[in-house]
Amino acid sequence: MNIYETLLNPKALPVPKSHCRAHYEGSIDKTGGNADWDWNLYQDENGEWVLFEHLGPGCIYNFVQHRYPSCEEPVFSFYFDGEKTPRFTIRHSQFGEKYPFVEPLSSRYIGPYDNGRGPIRVVRSFVPMPYKKSCRITSSICLKGCDRAKGEGGWGHVIYHAFESGSGYETFTPGENPLTEKLITLWKQAGSPIHTLNAQKSSCRHGLTLQPGGQATLLAHDGAGTIAGIRFITERYDPKHLQSLTLKAYWDSHVKPDVEASFGCLFSNELGYHSVNYLLSGMNTDGSYYNYYPMPYSENCRIILENKGDLPVTFPFCEILWTMEWNDYYKENGFYYFRSSSYYNRHHTEGADSIIAQVSGSGHIVGSVITAFGKTPQSRADCEGDVRIHIDGLRTPQIESDGSESYSCYGWGFETPQEYNPASGYDGHEHKNWSMHRSLPGDWYPFSSEFRFGIESGGCNDIYMEHSGMVFYYGSDAVSQEKIGEIRFGDFACDCDYACPDDLALVKMTSFFEGDDDHIPVTLYGRRSSAWRCFTLEVPSNAASLVLRRVSDQTNGRQMADVFVDDVKIEEYPWYAPDFNPHKKWLEDEFVIPGKYLSQKNLSRKQRITVRIEPKPCDGRDSSPITWNDFGYEFFARYE
Repeated sequence: MNIYETLLNPKALPVPKSHCRAHYEGSIDKTGGNADWDWNLYQDENGEWVLFEHLGPGCIYNFVQHRYPSCEEPVFSFYFDGEKTPRFTIRHSQFGEKYPFVEPLSSRYIGPYDNGRGPIRVVRSFVPMPYKKSCRITSSICLKGCDRAKGEGGWGHVIYHAFESGSGYETFTPGENPLTEKLITLWKQAGSPIHTLNAQKSSCRHGLTLQPGGQATLLAHDGAGTIAGIRFITERYDPKHLQSLTLKAYWDSHVKPDVEASFGCLFSNELGYHSVNYLLSGMNTDGSYYNYYPMPYSENCRIILENKGDLPVTFPFCEILWTMEWNDYYKENGFYYFRSSSYYNRHHTEGADSIIAQVSGSGHIVGSVITAFGKTPQSRADCEGDVRIHIDGLRTPQIESDGSESYSCYGWGFETPQEYNPASGYDGHEHKNWSMHRSLPGDWYPFSSEFRFGIESGGCNDIYMEHSGMVFYYGSDAVSQEKIGEIRFGDFACDCDYACPDDLALVKMTSFFEGDDDHIPVTLYGRRSSAWRCFTLEVPSNAASLVLRRVSDQTNGRQMADVFVDDVKIEEYPWYAPDFNPHKKWLEDEFVIPGKYLSQKNLSRKQRITVRIEPKPCDGRDSSPITWNDFGYEFFARYE
C-alpha cells in the first residue's frame, strides 16, 4: 500500500486495518512514577543514543520531543532498512522549517517559563515515514534528566505501525514528493470540507428550534450510503450546549445507537473556552460545529439531534452531507461502522487510571476527547498523567504517553492557553480545567478483540483529578481473534518432532507489569536459555495469521530471536524487543506469523505447524550475550 495515498483519501478510514499493529516507544518512567524524562534504548557503536528501533516493515506517524532551547541541541538521525549512513538528519530547531518537516505536518512550539527553569521547545511531526525492512532513530546526545542547568531533558515518543509485509510501498526519502505536497495541502484545509465528491447530497434544516427534551430526525435514509459531513450553527454560542446537545446515529437498523455523543465530544472540545479547528472535527465559539469523519452504512441510517438541556436551542443551520458514490468502494474493500464509546461521565478513580473507554469487538481507534478537572473549582487540573491503552488484552500497554501533555503533542506547551494543529490540541489553562483531543487520520490503533483506554490522575495516580471523555473508533461487535492454545511453564511439554534441549531449567520470578496494575505482584515460572524452543500449533482453517504472545523478563533489553515455521525462517522480521525495564520487569509482547507461512505449496491451508524460536544476540556477534527468555506463551488465530 502507498502510505500517502491512504492518508490522502479520508474515505479509506473505515476500511479494516488487519495487517498492522500500533506501538509506542518513548520516555516512560521505568519505576512507574512521573520521571518521564529519560529516553534511550542503548548507545550504538558510533556513540549515538538509540531512541527507537524497529526491525521489520512499518511506518512512523508521530514523533515528539521537547527540550530546553538553552541546552545543547540534539541532532536526530534516521536510519532505514539497515543503512549504515543516516538517510537524513534534523536538528531540534529545524522542525517546522526543514522539508518535509514543515507546517502543518510538522512544527515546533516554544512553551512558557516553568518554575524558573526557562522556556521549553516542543517539536512534533506527523510526517509519515514508511520503511520496508527497519528503522532506527538516534540522538547525538543522551536525552536524560530534567535539569536545564545541566543541559538535560529527554521527554519524547514515537508512535508507529508494524506491518506484516513490506511489499507495495517505498521507504521514506526526505526529498520533494508530490504526495507529500498533496498531504500538506489537505492538512491546510482543516476547518473546511475535505471530501471530494461528485454527487454530494444534503439534508438541510433551517430555523430548527429544539425545546428541552426535544428531538429532531435530521436524516433517515434507506439504502447504502456514507455520511460525509455533519455541520451545525446555533443561534448563539453557549458552552453549555457542548454537554446538553447530543447527536445519535443508528446504522443498518441497529437497536442501540452506534454514535451517541455530546457536541463537546463529537466536535472535539468539551470545555469550549476557545475555538479548535482540526482536520476531521472542530468547533468555533461563534456557535458553528463540524465533523467530517466518513460514516458508511449498507442498508439504512437514522440521525437524531436531541436537546437534553433546560433551555430551548435554535439552529439557523443544520446539515448532514451524505453520498452514495462510495458504495462500490466499500462493497469491494469492506468497512467498519463509525462508533463512539459510552460517555465517561466526570469521575475520579482513587489510585487508579480513569478508564475512558473499554470496548469489545474488532476495529481501529481514530480519535479521543479527554477532559480533566481539579478537586475544587479553584484547583488546577494537572497536565501530567500518562495515557495508557491496552489492546486485545495485552498486559503491557501498546500505546502510552509521558503525560497528558505529550499525548496531545505539545509537551509543556500544554501549560499555555489553547493550542491545536490538524491532528491534536487542547483547550484550557487559564480556566484551571483542560480538554484535549487526538485524532488519528493515519496512525489508527487496530484491535482484534478489545481495547482499554485509560489515563492517570497526575504523574502516578497521586493527585485528585476528575476526568470525562469519549473514544471514537471504526468497529464491529464481532471478534476477529481467538485464543487457540497456551504454554505455562511448570508443566511444559513439547510434542513436536524435535528433541528439546535439557538446559531449559525452570526459574521463578516475582515482579510487575507496566501500566495501571503496576502495583500488583505477579509470580511466574520461566526459562532463561540460548537454546531454541519449539512447539506445534493447530491452524484453524480460516485463520489469516497466527499470533504468538509471550511474557518475558525485560530487565535486560534487546531480546531477539528468529522464528521458523516448519523449518522455514520468517523473513519479514525477527522477534525483537528493544526496550528494557529493571523495575517493572514483566513484558508481554507479540509476534505475528503472516498468512503465507500457513499455506502449503499448493496453497492449501496447513492443519498443523511446528514453530521454532532460535534466540540470537542483538548485535550480530556470536560472542555477545543472549538475553532472550520466556515465562509463558499464548497463541491466537486472527481472521479477516
